[in-house]
Amino acid sequence: MLPLSAARPRRIAPYRSRRRIRLPPPSKVPYAGTDMRLLLIRHGQTPGNVLGRLDTARPGPGLTDLGLRQAAAIPDALRSDPIDAIFVSTLLRTHLTAHPLAADRGLELQVASGLHEIEAGSLEGLRDRASVRTYLETAVAWGSGDLDKRMPGAHDGHDFFRRFDTDIARAAAGSEVAAVFSHGAAIRVWTAARAQNVPATFAGENELDNTGVVELTGSPEEGWTLLSWAGLPVGGMALADLSAADPLGEPLSEA
Repeated sequence: MLPLSAARPRRIAPYRSRRRIRLPPPSKVPYAGTDMRLLLIRHGQTPGNVLGRLDTARPGPGLTDLGLRQAAAIPDALRSDPIDAIFVSTLLRTHLTAHPLAADRGLELQVASGLHEIEAGSLEGLRDRASVRTYLETAVAWGSGDLDKRMPGAHDGHDFFRRFDTDIARAAAGSEVAAVFSHGAAIRVWTAARAQNVPATFAGENELDNTGVVELTGSPEEGWTLLSWAGLPVGGMALADLSAADPLGEPLSEA
């Protein structure tokens, strides 16, 4: 990434036109209103997002003031969704983001050990453009099926999908509408590989800002259909930070 002082402005279309990317269910996957729904929600803004730093280690940082406001907007934004379970990763930022929703619905946070961000390995803490590009290209390769590709100093795609699939199955098994608070790269890569009605390149071509929501329906056994991709913060442009570098939320072409 460029130094913060020279950061390029984010190219974001007006909120109303980008709020949800609606997608029809694929003909090969039966869609029934009784299928469970999965809301994959990216955590609120962190200091690392502002700086454009690869920040994947546990327990990780908390939220910025903006991130806390983003989290506070979630209960009203999801008011019409009958959420009956809330899952978070082992990283602190997902707990802080999910807490307002959990308090509003009277639900406990269920910590899932496999929902954490894709580990950056030897790239951890870096923010230069080459390092960020290497991280994203490796992650995108996994979403496209190249699971043998290894993150420098860390895991390969097999490891990632093994852990993430396990906890998605756990969320799907016990709920009808589950809110799963996870991370930018993890959500995008998993959706790229598992959503059956969009190409694998879709997740890398669309932004996923802090508290963006990816909605799917289906099951681990029958497969997943992407219903909508709301890439901007749930509270709209008032809760977006156009100056933040945030490489894990940008389309790959802008990283």
